Amino acid sequence: MRVFTDPFDRLLDDMQETARPQREWVDGRGLLLITGHFLSGVGAGGWAFASALGFFPGEVASVAIVAASALAHLLFLGRPERFWRMIKIRTSWVGRGFMGLTLFMAASVVYLALRVAGLGDTTGAVAVWGLSLAGAAVIMLYKGNVYAVCRAIPFWNSSLLPVLYVAYALRGGTALLLLFLPWTGLGTAHGLVEVLELWIGLSAGVCILFYLTIMASSSVGARRSVEDLLRGRVAAAFYGGVIAVGFVIPVAIGLLNAVTPVSLGALAVVGAASLVGDFYVKYAIAKAGRYLPHVHGAR
Repeated sequence: MRVFTDPFDRLLDDMQETARPQREWVDGRGLLLITGHFLSGVGAGGWAFASALGFFPGEVASVAIVAASALAHLLFLGRPERFWRMIKIRTSWVGRGFMGLTLFMAASVVYLALRVAGLGDTTGAVAVWGLSLAGAAVIMLYKGNVYAVCRAIPFWNSSLLPVLYVAYALRGGTALLLLFLPWTGLGTAHGLVEVLELWIGLSAGVCILFYLTIMASSSVGARRSVEDLLRGRVAAAFYGGVIAVGFVIPVAIGLLNAVTPVSLGALAVVGAASLVGDFYVKYAIAKAGRYLPHVHGAR
């Protein structure tokens, strides 16, 4: 593997490729974007399950995680003070994501305040909760669509990618709740969360396998991206982070738990491993992106 100290040298080397690697959304400051996408998915998914179960610690953690994702997004921008220019709801999934995040933060904070005041069962609180779920749904949807509309990178340009991102956001939400098990137990709901985590984890694994199968028979750029994942520059992150940690460990412990109950600590390990895998899914997909031959930018 060649090491470049000058970004221009790296660019010249990339230009020799049949399909140039995408680096802006994953290398350097790009890690902030990956982190923002990861955190927003976990927070939105966590809110959907925690608020449905009435699990207050999970609700608070979910809101804090989404707030951290907003900060990561802002830090990624070259000029954070101009973030308002991206608010173009009719034409931009980035703008829709920002509005969904804003709606979620406003509604969820108000809902939590009503919960603390003992007004969580009122009609107004239920309406605000509905708005928070709508915001969470937009957050889960927008990330995959931001990538999917990028025609210059064939590996991303698929209607399956938003489905995959939603699946991993939901898995991240259940994984977040599993982290609370050793301390709170989640009452009678922890059994439901275990089942959901296993089912969503298996579903997400099938989704990514299906996605890679389709991309492997697609255009030159998409095939090169699949090669990068399976036996190239992204293979270590894919096999180590996505498969070994993010899939094998959670599924193995989950299946063992279905046969004989494991400790709450072991279930928390499932949550932690799932979250690591969720991060690496987003990292690997972004890292494997390659431009169409002779196309040097994405619209």
